[in-house]
Amino acid sequence: MSEPDNVVGDGGQPARVILRGPLRESMKAPPTVFEAVGGRAFFDDLVDRFYDAVERDPLLRPMYPRDLQESRARLAGFLAQYWGGPPHYSEERGHPRLRMRHMHFAIGRAERDAWMAHMTASLDVATLADGTGRPLSAEVRAAMFDHFDNAATHLINHTGATPGQDC
Repeated sequence: MSEPDNVVGDGGQPARVILRGPLRESMKAPPTVFEAVGGRAFFDDLVDRFYDAVERDPLLRPMYPRDLQESRARLAGFLAQYWGGPPHYSEERGHPRLRMRHMHFAIGRAERDAWMAHMTASLDVATLADGTGRPLSAEVRAAMFDHFDNAATHLINHTGATPGQDC
């Protein structure tokens, strides 16, 4: 008998979501990635590790407000919704408008790479929020990495060149 398209392991096996077909459809099909990783608690933990690193980063820290609590809640809420959780982020903030919300920051390759380094490190140690300490499945980790990589690259809006200099 063949496995259904989206399978969450149990009984000590790492949870696994097999992503088939368009990624967006797979993310919304039961069980969603949100459900497979253990819900909002997973995203809160991922984002807390990320922002703990950002707080110590001399390149990125100046881009964020002094108090990071709201930033943490917003990013965790967005990611939870994006990966199939409830639409609380959109209900509170409207459309994510990622590029517009970040346009007033000069984001070059160095900022993008620093952001990705912190998010990748957070993702690398992420475990399911089910109390077992099991790591993410390779499929889910790869899908999340690809999302972060694409989003971070999309936000680049600055070449680092000085005015009048060729870019």
